[in-house]
Amino acid sequence: MIRHAPAKVNIFLKITGARGSYHELRSRFMLVESLYDIVKFVKKGKKSDDFELFCNTSLPKNNTLVAAFKLLEEKKPQISNFFKEYAVVVEKSIPQGAGLGGGSSDAAAFLNLCNEVCDLGISKESLALIAEKIGADVPFFVYGYRSANVEGIGEKIEPFKEEPLSLHLTTPPVQCDTGAVYRAFRENFFDKVSKDAAKEWLNMPSETLLDELSPIEANDLFAPSLSLYPNLEKYAAKNRFFSGSGSTFFEKI
Repeated sequence: MIRHAPAKVNIFLKITGARGSYHELRSRFMLVESLYDIVKFVKKGKKSDDFELFCNTSLPKNNTLVAAFKLLEEKKPQISNFFKEYAVVVEKSIPQGAGLGGGSSDAAAFLNLCNEVCDLGISKESLALIAEKIGADVPFFVYGYRSANVEGIGEKIEPFKEEPLSLHLTTPPVQCDTGAVYRAFRENFFDKVSKDAAKEWLNMPSETLLDELSPIEANDLFAPSLSLYPNLEKYAAKNRFFSGSGSTFFEKI
């Protein structure tokens, strides 16, 4: 009862509007299969009514795995019986606050593993609807596409036929606060938003995009992240692209 939870990068990420407090986006997500967390279910020493979660690093109290459990339990209450006997163990290798989607991937791995192990019979589409309530990146990981165009608030996902690129990742010793980065974008950069941004990029291979775009063109969250975390500047370079809300940079090998 084990599942890999791979990282992802955003080849490009453009903000296209707002939906209440949420930001709408247009992006290309690509898996980084060589970097992953491990999510597994392990038999408890003694039965317990508590949902038990163990991790090799500290997690926020209200983390994505707890959220995934609560939402899945609402739909399938029988899973509470399973977790009286089993605990969740997470071995993290994906850095937190790095724009690589580690928490989202962990939640998706949990949902998929529960569906499989507990024989819940939930379709991918229904599982993705649960995932939407956890975070914008989670549905992509639920589907398991290696590369996909993602739009809206993460709910519109179209697989893109290409092999994931070989990438070198550089993650500075900086944890970017995703909420703070989006707030900075809303306050200082939202006037440049276009609902048609990057439409033509949806049909272009990721390798071509990385050859033709500059890092600041490719990711609308790069500038607000730099404004909040100026130390990121020393890790930036012409061919290093910025993933998500940061702090990881990536480049083709």
